[in-house]
This record gives sequence, C-alpha cells and structure tokens, in this order.
Amino acid sequence: MTPEACPAAGRVLAISGGIGGAKLALGLYRALAPQSLIVLANTADDFEHLGLHISPDLDTLMYTLAGINNPELGWGRDEETWTFMRALGELGGETWFRLGDGDLATSIERTRRLAGGETLSEITDDFAGRLGVRAQLWPMSDDAVRTRVETAGQELAFQHYFVRERCAPAVTGFRFEGAECARPSPRLIRALGSNGLRAVVICPSNPFISVEPILAVPGVRAALSSCAAPVIAVSPVVGGRALKGPTDKMMRELGIEIGPTAIAARYRDLIDGFVLDLEDEAARQRCGVPSLCARIVMRTLADRERLAREVLRFADSLDSRTVG
Repeated sequence: MTPEACPAAGRVLAISGGIGGAKLALGLYRALAPQSLIVLANTADDFEHLGLHISPDLDTLMYTLAGINNPELGWGRDEETWTFMRALGELGGETWFRLGDGDLATSIERTRRLAGGETLSEITDDFAGRLGVRAQLWPMSDDAVRTRVETAGQELAFQHYFVRERCAPAVTGFRFEGAECARPSPRLIRALGSNGLRAVVICPSNPFISVEPILAVPGVRAALSSCAAPVIAVSPVVGGRALKGPTDKMMRELGIEIGPTAIAARYRDLIDGFVLDLEDEAARQRCGVPSLCARIVMRTLADRERLAREVLRFADSLDSRTVG
C-alpha cells in the first residue's frame, strides 16, 4: 500500500480498454492495496496476426501495472528492441502492426499455451504473476469476440481500421462478432454479485470499441446493472476532444454530440455516478446522474493517483448516500 492508499475495505473492479484506461487503472492500483484491485480488460481488440494470438489491451494493462510499459509509445514494453520487425520487413512480411522483440515473446508464448488447451484467463493470471502484478487482471471472456468496424466503404477488422488504416475511414457503426455466443468470465459475474465489492469504475476508455464490446457479452450488462456497489464512469472526452484515440472522431462521424453528456447517456442504465472534467462543468447538470468535476487529464503518475483517489471518494459518498 502506498502512503496515501485509500483505507476503505472492499475490492474495486475497473473496466478498461488499453492506453487511456490503463492510466486510471494504474492510479487505482497505487491508491489501493494492490490485491484489492480487479481490472477487467477488453479482448475484442484481440486478433490473429503472423500466426500469433495478439491481445493488445490485455498486454498494455499488464505491462502498465507491472511498470514495464513503454512511456513514449503508450503500448508495448519499455526498453524494447526491433530486430524481429526489421528482419520481417527484409523478407517482405507484413510490418504494419509493430511487435517489439519483448512483446513478440508474450504473443508467442500465449499462442503456444492456447494451442495446448489453456484458457486466456489462465495464461493471463500466470503472465501477470510472473511480471509482479499483484492486482487481478481478467480478460472479459475466454471466448473469441472480435470488433468489426463498419465504414462507408467496407467492414474492417478492428486492427486493420485502427492501425493499418490509422482510423482514416469514416465510421458508420460497430459489430462485435462472436459476442452473442461468448461467455463472460465466471469470476466477473461472481464479483459483481458479491457483497465485497466497494465500487466499479469504468475507466476513460473509448465507449464504442473498448467498453461496449465487454457489455455485449451476454450476462455482463445485467450483472453490472444489478450490482450493489456504486458504478462510476469517467469521461474519455474533455472540451470536445478525446483524451486518447479516436473517440471524438467516431462521435462526430456517428452524429453524436462530442461531450460528456453523450458519454453519460450511453451508460445511463448502468451507472450511479459520472466524472467529467472541470473544463466541462457547464454540462454537469445534463449528465442525468450524480456527477463529480475533476481534472481528468492524466499527464503524470501523480495525476493518475490523484484522480483515482477522487473517484474512490466519490464512489464512497454515493454508497453512503444509498445505504443511509
């Protein structure tokens, strides 16, 4: 526990995508007793590439919590080398999705173990433990769910849209292939139904491609909406701009107002509270749920920890109000 760790009992469940959500997940990890944090990761970004099973959001969260993430890129491992990619390019291979040598090792070992019959959850538990992560990091499902991005011209696999095409095509919608047949993590359903949960925090991740794929897995939305603990969402947009990634671009192309009220509306049936930036305070009364204005741009480690503590105090205040 860090010197300013929050003392309240109970576990906290953070729902997160990759880079943007990982910042708050790290803040929560440092603000809580590490074993008290559960991080539920989006795996609809997973894909098969070069014969490997790659889990971008899971790995970003794992490296971030382990303290070995690449601070410049925001993804991949720190002090990475690129021998594999250079050699692959020399042979005419596909290099649009960059895998550093250390990151490649993670994907190779994951693929080998999946082929041997282990589940993604089992492998993630082992990897995280070996890297010194004391929080629990859970994939949303051990079954394959794949985000498909609908554009005016064609439907694209998510990584083709996001990395290969650099988010350039205009978005018209999303489809989560395999979601209807997927089973949620059994641990997740048990956690949401338990009395030992202090709060659920939906991190400032893209709602369309990071959070809604998780909610599309049968049983997750219902378990979350009936959860006894307060559910708090943190806005991924500030002043009409995305904190990270193409959230604002997607909202514009889908004809959705770029602002915190539209984000709150997408989670309206699930959340008990919403956190928006001080810059957007004028929109606070239109969020439709109790709200907190805070500085949600997290440029430093201190920013991550400060926001985590503020979110937890906000959740505790809502829980007290409900109980009282």
